[in-house]
Amino acid sequence: MIRGAVGHLDVAQLVLYTFWIFFAGLIWYLRGEDRREGYPLESEQDGGVKERGFLFIPSPKTFNLVGGVRLQAPNFVADTRQHKSAKVEVWPGAPYEPVGDPLLAEVGPGSYALRPDVSEKNAEGQPLILPLRVATNFAVPTEGENPIGFSVVGADRKVAGVIKDLWVDRSESILRYYEVKLENGGSVLAPLHFCDVNFQGRSVKVNALLAHQFAKAPKLKSPDSVTMLEEEKISAFYGAGTLYATPERAEPLL
Repeated sequence: MIRGAVGHLDVAQLVLYTFWIFFAGLIWYLRGEDRREGYPLESEQDGGVKERGFLFIPSPKTFNLVGGVRLQAPNFVADTRQHKSAKVEVWPGAPYEPVGDPLLAEVGPGSYALRPDVSEKNAEGQPLILPLRVATNFAVPTEGENPIGFSVVGADRKVAGVIKDLWVDRSESILRYYEVKLENGGSVLAPLHFCDVNFQGRSVKVNALLAHQFAKAPKLKSPDSVTMLEEEKISAFYGAGTLYATPERAEPLL
């Protein structure tokens, strides 16, 4: 029987079977590795972190990060933040709606991940994102118009402030944020992708917020640097504004 079975095998079949075994192993490995963060899931009915069985859940691995930081994943640490939100229905999986100020409720488009509260570093170990007043080896090209001094206009067409400085990603050599000096004092960052620059009108339109709402934007611990957690909160704030800046935005179109 063995001789007969071997007699029906050829190189092509062996290669095919080898590929199948390799591909199955690859899928098993990748499905395990992509569950190092965010898994096991929290149980909405029972509360707390629940282990979802051995299937595809990898054993903890230690990651050595820059600066001597060591992290393990998965770590089974639950998110203990108390969000200002309430479920719209009682059944599991029902969506949440914000309670109180929707721009600060940290739900829906305003949610964010708890990244480290330190500045992201480039390959040289220096802060990655800095304003031009600090990153003096970067500048706006002379053939282009400098938006510093342009008015910042909200969705209500009212002026919230003026562009004070530009924040650049030094590794990618691109802009990340506009620093806005508010009419009522203070400065906030506006992510580049929420801004529409009008060079002829010398203005920057931010449709995500009304003019008075800029004052609620997250502030920085340091005026000349931004941490990864602060970046998350800033993007989440403007994201929340796209849906919650006015009551009408959260309602259906028809």
